[in-house]
Amino acid sequence: MVTRADGKLDVTRISAIVDQIVWLRAQGFEVILVSSGAVAGGRSELCIDRRLDCVEQRQLFSAIGQVKLMGLYYDLFREHGLHIGQLLTMKESFATRREYLNQRTCMTVMLDNGVVPIVNENDTASITELMFTDNDELSGLVATMMGADALIILTNVDGIYSGNPNNPDSRLIRTVESDTDLSQYIGQQRSGFGRGGMLTKHRIARKVADEGIRVVIANGKAPEIIPRLFTQPDTTPHTTFIPNATATSQVKKWIAHSESFTKGSVTVNEQAALALTADKAASLLLVGVKQIDGQFEEGDLVAITDNQGQRIAIGRSAYAADEARALIGTHNVKPLVHYDYMYME
Repeated sequence: MVTRADGKLDVTRISAIVDQIVWLRAQGFEVILVSSGAVAGGRSELCIDRRLDCVEQRQLFSAIGQVKLMGLYYDLFREHGLHIGQLLTMKESFATRREYLNQRTCMTVMLDNGVVPIVNENDTASITELMFTDNDELSGLVATMMGADALIILTNVDGIYSGNPNNPDSRLIRTVESDTDLSQYIGQQRSGFGRGGMLTKHRIARKVADEGIRVVIANGKAPEIIPRLFTQPDTTPHTTFIPNATATSQVKKWIAHSESFTKGSVTVNEQAALALTADKAASLLLVGVKQIDGQFEEGDLVAITDNQGQRIAIGRSAYAADEARALIGTHNVKPLVHYDYMYME
């Protein structure tokens, strides 16, 4: 979104985004910007005369480009009298509750003091297996962590279509309810310089909306797209994911986005699986556990699976693995995972 076709930073587009954020601030909104562009900024600054692997290139270009990108944002926001603050993060920073809360505190104090937080992945330290799919995934984590009212995902199309956006027979899907299945419409295409695509945007949007946050996917290259989404929503092309009306706790929001950080897995019997997936909230009792795999400590996240190996939930364990194994099938002990610390898939 902030890069040109040649992979370099699109300064004009970045400037337009800044102007629209300034408009939001003038309307009384607090704004957190999740921005890519560091690697693109570094790539245009340095010509290298030896072969580097993809990790080395990303680390080198992002280290140089992050300075350039933030300098650009600093100058653009300063023209409007606004301060910015930078937060570089990694996927591991969302793995533990302590780091999760530390990041939330950092962004909260920025917002409380009128500073616009600008968040990006720390590409200099992240490695491939532990990287975010793309900034859509990161923005979803930030939105849920901060309890945002809305998440706006800007891309290079107007939203989700019923087919290829270039096909005149395709229609723009304006509203997505919680029970709407869009799997038949979502393409696998990726942008030339991104790691994700519409498939990722749809997955993140659905999860964030399920947690009570309105999500909008719109064309970031359309003129004044953000102000128009607020002032002319009926005539501005976009796709809106309707938020779940039931509030989700902050702990469950954290767990919902932490599936890649589970330290072990718990297989439950049929009765326990039925109880967990019923409409009424239920904790996972050790009497319903068949098998525990992996090593984890008290407070770590575990995947909960049924007899067929299908994951049905993620939860925070109240026991270490060895202690829990010794208590499999036991009655009248505290739950392995309390429902307050469980997120159903």
